[in-house]
Amino acid sequence: MRRLVLLALTLASAVQAAEPVAIDVYRDPSCGCCQDWIRHLQANGFAVTDHVETDMGAVKSRLGVPYSLGSCHTAVIDGKFVEGHVPAADILRLRRQPDLIGAAVPGMPVGSPGMEIGDRQDAYQVIGVTRGGERRVLADYPAR
Repeated sequence: MRRLVLLALTLASAVQAAEPVAIDVYRDPSCGCCQDWIRHLQANGFAVTDHVETDMGAVKSRLGVPYSLGSCHTAVIDGKFVEGHVPAADILRLRRQPDLIGAAVPGMPVGSPGMEIGDRQDAYQVIGVTRGGERRVLADYPAR
Protein backbone atom coordinates (compact mmCIF):
# COMPACT_ATOMS: atom_id res chain seq x y z
CA MET A 1 0.00 0.00 0.00
CA ARG A 2 2.79 2.40 0.94
CA ARG A 3 4.47 1.76 -2.43
CA LEU A 4 1.25 2.63 -4.23
CA VAL A 5 0.97 5.93 -2.36
CA LEU A 6 4.60 6.79 -3.13
CA LEU A 7 4.09 5.86 -6.78
CA ALA A 8 0.96 8.01 -7.00
CA LEU A 9 2.77 10.97 -5.44
CA THR A 10 5.71 10.53 -7.82
CA LEU A 11 3.43 10.39 -10.85
CA ALA A 12 1.46 13.43 -9.67
CA SER A 13 4.72 15.37 -9.28
CA ALA A 14 5.86 14.35 -12.76
CA VAL A 15 2.57 15.45 -14.30
CA GLN A 16 2.72 18.76 -12.42
CA ALA A 17 6.31 19.35 -13.55
CA ALA A 18 5.30 18.75 -17.16
CA GLU A 19 2.55 21.39 -17.09
CA PRO A 20 3.61 24.55 -18.91
CA VAL A 21 4.14 27.72 -16.88
CA ALA A 22 1.91 30.56 -18.12
CA ILE A 23 3.56 33.90 -18.90
CA ASP A 24 2.35 37.00 -20.74
CA VAL A 25 4.88 38.75 -22.99
CA TYR A 26 4.43 42.32 -24.24
CA ARG A 27 6.55 43.38 -27.21
CA ASP A 28 6.85 45.80 -30.07
CA PRO A 29 5.63 44.37 -33.42
CA SER A 30 8.98 44.89 -35.15
CA CYS A 31 11.26 43.29 -32.55
CA GLY A 32 12.98 40.09 -33.70
CA CYS A 33 14.93 39.42 -30.50
CA CYS A 34 11.66 39.44 -28.55
CA GLN A 35 10.42 36.56 -30.67
CA ASP A 36 13.72 34.73 -30.10
CA TRP A 37 13.28 35.18 -26.33
CA ILE A 38 9.73 33.84 -26.59
CA ARG A 39 11.11 30.73 -28.33
CA HIS A 40 13.63 30.36 -25.47
CA LEU A 41 10.76 30.43 -22.97
CA GLN A 42 8.70 27.92 -24.94
CA ALA A 43 11.69 25.57 -25.21
CA ASN A 44 11.94 25.71 -21.42
CA GLY A 45 8.33 24.77 -20.65
CA PHE A 46 6.56 28.13 -20.67
CA ALA A 47 3.17 28.69 -22.30
CA VAL A 48 3.52 32.19 -23.75
CA THR A 49 0.67 34.56 -24.48
CA ASP A 50 2.16 37.07 -26.92
CA HIS A 51 0.82 40.64 -26.75
CA VAL A 52 1.93 42.97 -29.54
CA GLU A 53 1.95 46.57 -28.26
CA THR A 54 2.54 49.91 -29.93
CA ASP A 55 3.35 51.79 -26.70
CA MET A 56 5.79 49.73 -24.64
CA GLY A 57 6.58 52.73 -22.43
CA ALA A 58 3.01 52.72 -21.17
CA VAL A 59 3.16 48.95 -20.54
CA LYS A 60 6.39 49.26 -18.53
CA SER A 61 5.03 52.19 -16.54
CA ARG A 62 1.79 50.34 -15.73
CA LEU A 63 3.76 47.29 -14.53
CA GLY A 64 6.21 49.30 -12.39
CA VAL A 65 9.37 48.56 -14.36
CA PRO A 66 12.07 51.04 -13.29
CA TYR A 67 13.24 53.09 -16.28
CA SER A 68 16.92 52.35 -15.53
CA LEU A 69 16.28 48.60 -15.84
CA GLY A 70 14.52 48.87 -19.20
CA SER A 71 14.96 46.60 -22.19
CA CYS A 72 12.90 45.82 -25.27
CA HIS A 73 10.15 43.50 -24.00
CA THR A 74 8.29 43.03 -20.74
CA ALA A 75 6.57 39.94 -19.39
CA VAL A 76 4.29 39.23 -16.45
CA ILE A 77 4.22 36.03 -14.43
CA ASP A 78 2.29 35.59 -11.18
CA GLY A 79 1.78 39.38 -11.10
CA LYS A 80 5.55 40.05 -11.26
CA PHE A 81 7.30 41.82 -14.12
CA VAL A 82 10.11 40.23 -16.12
CA GLU A 83 12.02 42.88 -18.07
CA GLY A 84 14.30 42.02 -20.96
CA HIS A 85 16.28 38.90 -21.73
CA VAL A 86 15.94 37.11 -18.37
CA PRO A 87 16.83 33.40 -18.66
CA ALA A 88 13.98 30.94 -18.04
CA ALA A 89 15.67 29.43 -14.98
CA ASP A 90 15.87 32.86 -13.34
CA ILE A 91 12.18 33.47 -14.02
CA LEU A 92 11.39 30.25 -12.16
CA ARG A 93 13.56 31.43 -9.25
CA LEU A 94 11.77 34.80 -9.26
CA ARG A 95 8.45 33.00 -8.76
CA ARG A 96 9.77 31.52 -5.49
CA GLN A 97 10.77 34.89 -3.99
CA PRO A 98 7.71 36.58 -2.49
CA ASP A 99 9.59 39.77 -1.56
CA LEU A 100 10.30 40.56 -5.23
CA ILE A 101 7.94 42.37 -7.61
CA GLY A 102 10.06 41.66 -10.64
CA ALA A 103 13.38 40.91 -12.29
CA ALA A 104 15.26 42.50 -15.16
CA VAL A 105 18.20 42.15 -17.49
CA PRO A 106 18.78 45.79 -18.44
CA GLY A 107 19.67 46.59 -22.03
CA MET A 108 20.18 43.86 -24.56
CA PRO A 109 23.39 41.98 -23.66
CA VAL A 110 24.82 39.73 -26.34
CA GLY A 111 24.59 36.08 -25.33
CA SER A 112 21.52 36.46 -23.15
CA PRO A 113 18.49 34.40 -24.27
CA GLY A 114 17.21 35.85 -27.53
CA MET A 115 20.41 37.82 -28.13
CA GLU A 116 22.69 34.95 -29.14
CA ILE A 117 25.51 35.70 -31.59
CA GLY A 118 27.69 32.63 -31.99
CA ASP A 119 29.59 31.77 -28.80
CA ARG A 120 29.95 35.39 -27.67
CA GLN A 121 28.47 36.42 -24.35
CA ASP A 122 28.74 39.82 -22.70
CA ALA A 123 28.75 39.90 -18.92
CA TYR A 124 25.29 40.65 -17.53
CA GLN A 125 23.26 40.40 -14.37
CA VAL A 126 19.68 39.58 -13.51
CA ILE A 127 18.47 42.25 -11.09
CA GLY A 128 15.59 41.65 -8.67
CA VAL A 129 13.38 44.50 -7.43
CA THR A 130 11.63 44.45 -4.05
CA ARG A 131 8.33 46.07 -3.13
CA GLY A 132 10.30 48.87 -1.46
CA GLY A 133 12.30 49.51 -4.62
CA GLU A 134 15.54 47.94 -3.44
CA ARG A 135 17.56 46.04 -6.02
CA ARG A 136 19.69 42.96 -5.68
CA VAL A 137 21.60 40.71 -8.03
CA LEU A 138 19.76 37.42 -8.57
CA ALA A 139 22.21 35.94 -11.07
CA ASP A 140 25.56 36.94 -12.56
CA TYR A 141 26.57 35.78 -16.04
CA PRO A 142 30.25 36.36 -16.90
CA ALA A 143 31.59 37.29 -20.31
CA ARG A 144 33.05 34.50 -22.37
